[in-house]
Amino acid sequence: MTKSSKIYKYLFKVYSTIKFIYRYRIISDRKSICISYKRSFGVKPDLNNPKTLNEKIQWLKLNDRTDLHTLCADKYKVREYVRNKIGSKYLIPLLYETKNVDDITPENLPDTPFIIKTNHDSSGGIVVRDKNTENWKTIRKHLQNLIKSNYYIRAKEWQYKNIERRVIVEELLDSDKNQAPYDYKVHCFNKKAITIQVDIDRSGAHKRNWYSTKWKREPFHWSSLKEGNKRTIPAKWDIERPKCLDKMIELSEKLAEDFIYIRADWYIVDNNLYFGEISFHHDGGLHPIIPKEWDYKLGQKLKLPIDEK
Repeated sequence: MTKSSKIYKYLFKVYSTIKFIYRYRIISDRKSICISYKRSFGVKPDLNNPKTLNEKIQWLKLNDRTDLHTLCADKYKVREYVRNKIGSKYLIPLLYETKNVDDITPENLPDTPFIIKTNHDSSGGIVVRDKNTENWKTIRKHLQNLIKSNYYIRAKEWQYKNIERRVIVEELLDSDKNQAPYDYKVHCFNKKAITIQVDIDRSGAHKRNWYSTKWKREPFHWSSLKEGNKRTIPAKWDIERPKCLDKMIELSEKLAEDFIYIRADWYIVDNNLYFGEISFHHDGGLHPIIPKEWDYKLGQKLKLPIDEK
């Protein structure tokens, strides 16, 4: 590398650092949220009189902040909330937890398949089917990087800001053929289940179907941007109506009793329901609902405190 190339690389690193500090640490949450929204939709959100569902999610980020949000965004502490609300039978078995990444060694972990997660972010997890074949040094390094991160800084989702960070290890839920079960996500507006997304094959050809609470295909889809700039479009095939759908909806609405809007996540294995997590700002409210008119129609269904004034 030439001297001029080294200087350019150094100056670019300095510029990027200054830009990051300004974008995520100096300007207000409101301004940062407006910048992110405009990048996604081409316009700034109307935060004084939000109409679309995505706009209302931005309003919630700024104005709906309580200690209970922090507790329920914590993948470890939310277990107590779930236990008190609906009972422990719906919790995925917890196999291990620690605040020290160095504790994540094969000696401390079971011989059965499991998934390793951090409790404070939205990074998914590390699936381990055979602990004897894993590179534990690499896993610990990855977890250490996650522990150092604060999801709030970039996403401005306040509930993640003050979570006490730790690593949790849960039993791995498998469907037939050692595949991850479908991921059912019940969106509740003002304590009422409104729509249900189902994520299929998240580690492969990720599809996402949308259903009403009566299990009819929705006339819209809310797509996420995944690897390779591909969006999670609905599958051409239908998913069978879960036998425990009514129970899933009932439990989701109980978990939603203390909030304006949540997404309650579930897995079904052998017709048994297992709680996944609670999210308060689906995809950050930064992805399009297609067709666009449904962003407004769904927005009308979600009532904010300012709508009552």
